[in-house]
Amino acid sequence: MSRRFTVTSLPPAASAASVDAESRRHSVPDPRRFPREDVKGDGNPKESSPFINSTDTEKGKEYDGKNMALFEEEMDTSPMVSSLLSGLANYTNLPQGSREHEEAENNEGGKKKPVQAPRMGTFMGVYLPCLQNIFGVILFLRLTWVVGIAGIMESFCMVFICCSCTMLTAISMSAIATNGVVPAGGSYYMISRSLGPEFGGAVGLCFYLGTTFAGAMYILGTIEILLAYLFPAMAIFKAEDASGEAAAMLNNMRVYGTCVLTCMATVVFVGVKYVNKFALVFLGCVILSILAIYAGVIKSAFDPPNFPICLLGNRTLSRHGFDVCAKLAWEGNETVTTRLWGLFCSSRFLNATCDEYFTRNNVTEIQGIPGAASGLIKENLWSSYLTKGVIVERRGMPSVGLTDGTPIDMDHPYVFSDMTSYFTLLVGIYFPSVTGIMAGSNRSGDLRDAQKSIPTGTILAIATTSAVYISSVVLFGACIEGVVLRDKFGEAVNGNLVVGTLAWPSPWVIVIGSFFSTCGAGLQSLTGAPRLLQAISRDGIVPFLQVFGHGKANGEPTWALLLTACICEIGILIASLDEVAPILSMFFLMCYMFVNLACAVQTLLRTPNWRPRFRYYHWTLSFLGMSLCLALMFICSWYYALVAMLIAGLIYKYIEYRGAEKEWGDGIRGLSLSAARYALLRLEEGPPHTKNWRPQLLVLVRVDQDQNVVHPQLLSLTSQLKAGKGLTIVGSVLEGTFLENHPQAQRAEESIRRLMEAEKVKGFCQVVISSNLRDGVSHLIQSGGLGGLQHNTVLVGWPRNWRQKEDHQTWRNFIELVRETTAGHLALLVTKNVSMFPGNPERFSEGSIDVWWIVHDGGMLMLLPFLLRHHKVWRKCKMRIFTVAQMDDNSIQMKKDLTTFLYHLRITAEVEVVEMHESDISAYTYEKTLVMEQRSQILKQMHLTKNEREREIQSITDESRGSIRRKNPANTRLHLNVPEETAGDSEEKPEEEVQLIHDQSAPSCPSSSPSPGEEPEGEGETDPEKVHLTWTKDKSAAEKNKGPSPVSSEGIKDFFSMKPEWENLNQSNVRRMHTAVRLNEVIVNKSRDAKLVLLNMPGPPRNRNGDENYMEFLEVLTEQLDRVMLVRGGGREVITIYS
Repeated sequence: MSRRFTVTSLPPAASAASVDAESRRHSVPDPRRFPREDVKGDGNPKESSPFINSTDTEKGKEYDGKNMALFEEEMDTSPMVSSLLSGLANYTNLPQGSREHEEAENNEGGKKKPVQAPRMGTFMGVYLPCLQNIFGVILFLRLTWVVGIAGIMESFCMVFICCSCTMLTAISMSAIATNGVVPAGGSYYMISRSLGPEFGGAVGLCFYLGTTFAGAMYILGTIEILLAYLFPAMAIFKAEDASGEAAAMLNNMRVYGTCVLTCMATVVFVGVKYVNKFALVFLGCVILSILAIYAGVIKSAFDPPNFPICLLGNRTLSRHGFDVCAKLAWEGNETVTTRLWGLFCSSRFLNATCDEYFTRNNVTEIQGIPGAASGLIKENLWSSYLTKGVIVERRGMPSVGLTDGTPIDMDHPYVFSDMTSYFTLLVGIYFPSVTGIMAGSNRSGDLRDAQKSIPTGTILAIATTSAVYISSVVLFGACIEGVVLRDKFGEAVNGNLVVGTLAWPSPWVIVIGSFFSTCGAGLQSLTGAPRLLQAISRDGIVPFLQVFGHGKANGEPTWALLLTACICEIGILIASLDEVAPILSMFFLMCYMFVNLACAVQTLLRTPNWRPRFRYYHWTLSFLGMSLCLALMFICSWYYALVAMLIAGLIYKYIEYRGAEKEWGDGIRGLSLSAARYALLRLEEGPPHTKNWRPQLLVLVRVDQDQNVVHPQLLSLTSQLKAGKGLTIVGSVLEGTFLENHPQAQRAEESIRRLMEAEKVKGFCQVVISSNLRDGVSHLIQSGGLGGLQHNTVLVGWPRNWRQKEDHQTWRNFIELVRETTAGHLALLVTKNVSMFPGNPERFSEGSIDVWWIVHDGGMLMLLPFLLRHHKVWRKCKMRIFTVAQMDDNSIQMKKDLTTFLYHLRITAEVEVVEMHESDISAYTYEKTLVMEQRSQILKQMHLTKNEREREIQSITDESRGSIRRKNPANTRLHLNVPEETAGDSEEKPEEEVQLIHDQSAPSCPSSSPSPGEEPEGEGETDPEKVHLTWTKDKSAAEKNKGPSPVSSEGIKDFFSMKPEWENLNQSNVRRMHTAVRLNEVIVNKSRDAKLVLLNMPGPPRNRNGDENYMEFLEVLTEQLDRVMLVRGGGREVITIYS
């Protein structure tokens, strides 16, 4: 960015200070302008920034000037466009290991050397590495055998299917790789960032295992070339007979394989730079060997090489034990037997006893490499599958068979089939020869333009290798005799490598070239696999693998290399190249399948960030590639496929359960959003059927000043009621404004989420900030949920301190909540004494859940205990259902009907019908009503103006004066002390005191009337003019037991002498209180020892003037009960007898 400077003169005294201040202003950054970066994703701020290599220095660049004064506030947190573009232009993307390595070297040198950005093009950076990784051991050791067994047609189909699979995968990979910058990590990075940490970790570990077993396969190929073709005398284990040769060879492979693995791991540990220096040599060996094959094919057309094959009848003979392909030979004028005769006969004499098949058939010799112009392609067109132990025979040759049942002597010099072959087995063995297409994407940090080089180089490399493989299938079938092709180890051609017999100028070109290429491929696998494991470990998605993220000071993955060598040793101990190849085929196929899945998901979701530069892709191609990979997995080996999928599934679930949560903007997240949107739109079509109804809870909790949940038992009950099913929204309301209280709301959400996780409550959290609690709760009830996924039940705790003066608004909010849930057709669950409810670790070994079914609420009272008893806390509690019979009801018939109803509901419960006969209203009920109405009047006057308050208090005192007769009514003070429930609330007072002050000398003013719960001054003074009456719980119980007995008038100590005061009571309130008292007596009598009592919750009064009385009714209804849940239905049936 260009800057213009204007030079002005300064006074000498001020210039130094000004310059010093100016320099300090530019050198010391303002901490307010450097907000702490929000670390997301894997804990690395690179992924959450617009460009990866952002630094604090770049963020400190400020715009000094007035041209952008309008955006000064935004510039404190957002970078200027010039800074952003400068950071993008200077971006360098080195692999993490190489960057740390170079930094370590620079630090050791004392001077920091500038790190030069790598400048590799498409050819050197992608094309050649892919060629080196794709061409490998299978091409040189097994492709000729595959063509001989499967024939040209089936081999062509096999190669075409496998190459199509990799080509489709390369197209999908190109789309993902060009959709933004792909840091070092290759396929693991692409899959994890596209499909999420669970899929990324599972597939990344599968790809790691595949790469590790590929190293074992290359090492086994190296040992096979060494012992079978280069130095057969180096074999440690020797076979005593022909039947033991296979076992001896496997033991030799294990011993030498372990030695070679140790040497290669040591080389990788010492330094990767040595491996990289020889990589070009190994690649040159591969290319030179392939060119030698094509040169040999061309030469065979006009000058075929001389590799004679000896046949006995139509059976192929091994050249190891004889030199002349004949039974008899002429030495001068004498006929003598050959060494071949001695192998089939008891002696070298002509009259010796010989093998029957040897006697009946002639020995013939044919050319093993007839050449491309021989017309041999017609004979090798079709398959010739063999079983284990069968002799390799030439079709079309005359042969005299043996009598049935004659066993074949394994010591005879025949070429035997070492394994049973079939098409699916050959696919599993061949598929590793087309893997290695990820080599370019793994080097994305070394490329000049990765988004251009990766698609071009990878697709060209696959096209080249596919052409080589397809042409090799045709050329091998056209040039090499079928029995030679089916001879896996070249026994019929003097132990030569079969593909080497076709090469020009010498078979040793192929043998030596393939030896070095397999060595190089093994080293590359042992180099790449530990780095892949290190990348997975450093992401932190698999906790127990984090130790493998550490290494040497320069970043070399030492521990990951050790684990890789140990896993690779497992493949070495298997010792068979044909057994190891299908294993790594499974892991590579699974990796390719998820690459295609990632591309298909991103394309179908059309996420805004899905903008690949590679345009030649389509979701149908990705889906076809994914299907092809899955089919090939089961074609190769269905049991290996199941094992690989099981391993990936276990890793997925482990990461999901124990791994760190990552937000990488993956496609599975987008897929979940799309699925959720589709499901929500489907839910909008109508309400759920009664059979599908379950309580979708909105749990209203209260938080303290530290934003901690006051009653965590409410979430424990939620967990027990839901058992992880359905919708749960835990909501809370904070008073204030959003701008000022947003940090507190965030802390409250975090606190609630932690508690939900601890209580294993699966759901969502929502904290609302409102000017008052009543509106906030109303907003939660109205706006909770989304679309058809909304709550249908509200769970809330009982307001314990509603009688206290400071909580006078609590009971009003509670009653409004009841009214709003009723208006919204929502069910309501109110828990009383919630602190006494059991936590999830507790267990009830016995007891009962009692249901008091007073009115029909749609079946909520039946459904709730059924759901609770599914949880282990309540599992051993039996269910009892009580219902109330009136005078006109037939209680016996009611019990039968209720038992039948429960039977049809498939609910097991004890049924009892409680008869409540009509009785006179007791004095206790009248007194309860009197105290309730007096309290209501005092509560009401709290909210009046000063004049209204004085008039209200005067009316109360007048009413009290006219109804209470005393000797000295002018100076009488009545103090009614009513006992209240205190269970579970240490803050509540043991007795609720309601005071009526009647004093003529005292002025009528608000300050003279204490609020409920306050003690008046001078309470301890004895005043003969005042009377202090206390009605205790014992007195209450005694009076209730008396029933409607005659009232005595023995003075002011007997409350029941106040008959005129009762007559002024509201008769509706008296009846309601009578119902509450009678029901409470019955419930306490039957369910005192119950672990939980559920009963119908009465509705609030239609007239708001009686709201405070409603709270008193509920208190009376539920007193002396430990755990109570008041249930109010939502106005619909929630349980049905139909299936």
